[in-house]
Amino acid sequence: MTSYPPLSVKEKVAYGLGDMASNFYNGFFGIFLLYYYTDVWGIHPGHAALMFLITRWADALTDPAMGMIADRTNTRWGKYRPYILWTIIPYALLGYLLFLGPDFGDTGKLVYAYVTYSLVMLAYTAINVPYSALLAVIHPESEERTKATQFRFVFASLGSILVGATTKPLVDWLGGGDEVTGFRLTIILFAALSVALFLITFAATKERIAPKTKQESRIWDDLGVLIRNISWIVLAISGVLIVIGLIGRLSSVAFFAKYNLGLDETKILWWMDAASLIVTIGFIGQLFGALLTPALSRQTDKKFLLIAACLLAAASLGVNYIIPGGLVTACVAHTIMMFAFGIMITLLFAMYTDCSEYGEWKSGQNSAGLTVSASMFSLKFGSAMGVAIPSSVLALYGFAAPVDGVDQAQTAEALSGISMMFNIVPALFFLVSGLLMIFYRIDRNLLDQIEMELTERRALPPAQ
Repeated sequence: MTSYPPLSVKEKVAYGLGDMASNFYNGFFGIFLLYYYTDVWGIHPGHAALMFLITRWADALTDPAMGMIADRTNTRWGKYRPYILWTIIPYALLGYLLFLGPDFGDTGKLVYAYVTYSLVMLAYTAINVPYSALLAVIHPESEERTKATQFRFVFASLGSILVGATTKPLVDWLGGGDEVTGFRLTIILFAALSVALFLITFAATKERIAPKTKQESRIWDDLGVLIRNISWIVLAISGVLIVIGLIGRLSSVAFFAKYNLGLDETKILWWMDAASLIVTIGFIGQLFGALLTPALSRQTDKKFLLIAACLLAAASLGVNYIIPGGLVTACVAHTIMMFAFGIMITLLFAMYTDCSEYGEWKSGQNSAGLTVSASMFSLKFGSAMGVAIPSSVLALYGFAAPVDGVDQAQTAEALSGISMMFNIVPALFFLVSGLLMIFYRIDRNLLDQIEMELTERRALPPAQ
């Protein structure tokens, strides 16, 4: 459809490494931060829930602002790539401060958590919004962007596998029995790896869709185009629900393994305890889901494939709740759910760029940064809710946090609450998300028409 050749494997790998770098933080926080705050550092679960909700709400508001800033940036490196270079060092340092673990009192710890978590997520916004928007301008064709998205989430899965499989063993080894020290030293390693991978992403990718003129539309006009895009609204809300389900599930793994399965930190397989094993096998499932998505999307419209993935995830968790079992059953259900999530997340970000092209087709302005960042707003809100809801469930069902590092016996009601937040709560969010996607309007025929007309409008120069 255009004069541009397909993306090279080298560039797709380089783009994918950026999300591996992101998941060294995002996966780390999603899986272990609630456990660190409540079981290791000693913050009350209810206070942690409120903190996650407030800080993520505030952080999510910065996403559209960052997107509009990036849309109006013009450098010799492009609009979006420069922010990867400019923000990697603050991003790394703030991740370390999050797990510094100073020995404050209860109030001091909570204040420190509010400040450091807010700052690290602000840095995450500054680097990840432009990184995500880069996908919309990396190639003019949707199929090539879907392939780049596949590489993105394959490497995201690999990053999450690495985090899930190695964090607890690294914490134990580096901390020498002191989990606060262990987490502090482990995040240094992941921060350094993140910097190296983001530098590769910056150096080996290219922005191919460049505006013929500077972005001159008013901010309110750009927002108006976005709000009138029904498909984007449906996709954004669906993304919120999917992420709530995912993070709610991941935040519950350590609690379910420890209290419901009665499995301590004894190594089950190689260096992995029960929680690490469940998480790792699940991320392998996500990897295969991401790998299969482009082939599946060529056979089925993205909308219907996303609906099917949501329903599969909900069904696997519902069956696991109805037919409870031990570690093997939990691993199987979690792997099926994460396989479905691998499909969901790959489709979501490819479809966000489709929505961006739809907006440009309608308005004449390329606002990829705003479209993708506003979508990330929805995902961050979902992430906040995904952590806050399990925290609230723990508090509601009377979870007894460790006292002076000593685990407390849990009541039958508390164990029931952990099982609910591990299975039923995420299943409901996946189910509703799938049903909502029925109202998504951008199908393959419309997208083909959009791409042909935009190619003519942009008058893209021959490939270099």
